[in-house]
Amino acid sequence: MTGTAGTPRRPLKRGWTTGSCATAAARAAYELLITGSCPAMVEIALPGGRRVSFAVAMHETSTASATAAVVKDAGDDPDVTHGALIKATVQRGAEKTGVTFRAGAGVGTVTRPGLPLPPGEPAINPVPRQMITAAIDEAAIALRANGDVVVEISIPGGEELARKTLNPRLGIIGGLSILGTTGIVVPFSCAAWIHSIYRGIDVARAAGLPHIAGATGSTSEKAVQQLYGLPEAGLIDMGDFAGGMLKYLRRHPVPRITVAGGFAKMTKLGQGLLDLHSRAGEVDLGWLADTLRDAEAPDALVALARGANTALQVLQEAERIGFPAGEIVARAAWQTARRALGDNDIALDVAVFDRDGRLVGQSSGPAHSPLPRKRR
Repeated sequence: MTGTAGTPRRPLKRGWTTGSCATAAARAAYELLITGSCPAMVEIALPGGRRVSFAVAMHETSTASATAAVVKDAGDDPDVTHGALIKATVQRGAEKTGVTFRAGAGVGTVTRPGLPLPPGEPAINPVPRQMITAAIDEAAIALRANGDVVVEISIPGGEELARKTLNPRLGIIGGLSILGTTGIVVPFSCAAWIHSIYRGIDVARAAGLPHIAGATGSTSEKAVQQLYGLPEAGLIDMGDFAGGMLKYLRRHPVPRITVAGGFAKMTKLGQGLLDLHSRAGEVDLGWLADTLRDAEAPDALVALARGANTALQVLQEAERIGFPAGEIVARAAWQTARRALGDNDIALDVAVFDRDGRLVGQSSGPAHSPLPRKRR
């Protein structure tokens, strides 16, 4: 694998989840509370059994509690929490209560049903809770101490960072979530995005919303929200993962779903691609030309499509001559999306927008006959 001018390109560096960092901080804070001394390095077990060590960035004590912190290292992943200080404050809890959790400054609180935690709970997800509990239990056994403690996780600046995440839309207010199922951040992993799609659908289902929309980007999301007057909780940041969203809906249905996106992305969906990222495939201009031809588009538009530089060029020419290319693409995209949803009662429509968020095509069912030509 080489980079610029043949220079070897190093593998992308993996990082640590907020759950791993919170676990390490809690373990260090617990040891500080029990012994009065904080370790410089602390070791924890990841869910898969691997043991890893973290440097303790700061620590402090009060009369009733101890605090320690770890700096979040997301590796080469463009994570908004990279470099954040993940703090844990530990104090003794009531007898036989085990480890209980609180949200400190910068960590959110769940306010809507449909997430892995009920409303009112700190946004410290189940697996990080298990990791923290296991780390404290392990330390309690080693130190022959009581493991009944209250753990408060906080992230300085977390409330501001959370505005760059989906937390506000999911009803997690006041800050970030403590996340992670493996403890490890894989750079540019699809898993985190797809997980957020699932949670968005779960929240919408729990709220009983009759109609949700998955959009490929911010322009189409804003446009589809205005088109249907959808609440924020009804908007799913689908991105390129149309397949991930539709297949999850197949197992966890809602009454109605709209798939919204730009002309090029919806052309890819029409081709049969469920991953709309360029890594999965480019717009097939030959397919687009054939599809326009089958819809009785003018020969000149078909020829232009076959040799075009971009899908945008095709759309612009189609609009200039008054041919509804957006409608044709919407119908093809509907067919792909319907197959992914399977045989169920979910109402489906597809909305295609241009770069300015203007609706250029819409379909709520398969094409039965070619659309009429519109000439200016």
